[in-house]
Amino acid sequence: VTDLHQHTVFSDGSVWPDIRVMEALREGLDAISLTEHLEYQPHASDIPHPDRNRSYQLALEEARDHKLIVINGSEITRDAPIGHSNAIFIKDANQLLNETAETSFREANKQGAFIFWNHSAWSSPERYGIATLSEFHLEAIERGQLHGIEVANWDNLSEEAFQIALDHDLTVLGVSDVHELIDWDYEPHTGGHRPVTLALVEERSEDGLKKALFDGRTVVWYRNTLLGRARDVQPVLEASITVDEAYYAGDEKLARVTLRNDSDARFLLSNETGYSFEDGAGVVELPANGTLRLGIRTKEALEQFNLTFRVLNALIAPGSPATV
Repeated sequence: VTDLHQHTVFSDGSVWPDIRVMEALREGLDAISLTEHLEYQPHASDIPHPDRNRSYQLALEEARDHKLIVINGSEITRDAPIGHSNAIFIKDANQLLNETAETSFREANKQGAFIFWNHSAWSSPERYGIATLSEFHLEAIERGQLHGIEVANWDNLSEEAFQIALDHDLTVLGVSDVHELIDWDYEPHTGGHRPVTLALVEERSEDGLKKALFDGRTVVWYRNTLLGRARDVQPVLEASITVDEAYYAGDEKLARVTLRNDSDARFLLSNETGYSFEDGAGVVELPANGTLRLGIRTKEALEQFNLTFRVLNALIAPGSPATV
């Protein structure tokens, strides 16, 4: 579980880097990146910092005795239509300070960075907030210099960005882009959560995360909705939703089935089984880290039968729910 777009007082945020680390530890995140604006430093008169790596260094020190992975990253900030992009897994942020976005992208790629387009809908004011690929972004994709796109940022979800990712083989990302406190912006104490990127890694390490991102093996979790490619959403669902028990009571023709959910997401399941439910519900909610008991009218006692659901809050394309 990662949040790869955050800010502190070292650009336009309001907290010290150690707070971002403590927030991540409290929420059980695996990896974060503090992607300070390279070109925009509104606190510079109070916090001068000629070294653009300083925020990363402070966060790394705070996380030293924990398992949290801290990734060095920066935000390349330009006006529309280029907009903002994050470069993560960089070696030296200072080298990215260049006059043109093309030069910054070239340097970031030289350092082996993974680059993704931030809040793409904001880069297209003439299109009323609809994410639109500019010539710059198309050329960057063709050169292999742009690797991902934010589908969800803060309280914005862009179906257009989701479709761009599918059409141009870009990695999907969900990020908080937090500037204040996570508790203020997302209210986890009332059941809210920050947008995050679930990375399907082969190993839990910085290298494992980098490989998963470049391979596009990610799923976004935004406002209790999963978004990603079918090949990635499906294993997340199958690992989360299982049958806890299934039986017939006596001579009944009503199957008693208990579903278990081992994830933090609440799943909205639409009945596609071909059988009706005892309570007549067509859509049921499987609680997070909990169970749901269903009475299923199979008309006769069966040795086995399939349960099929559309997961209404797990999308594999804009408007297309996954099936389990």
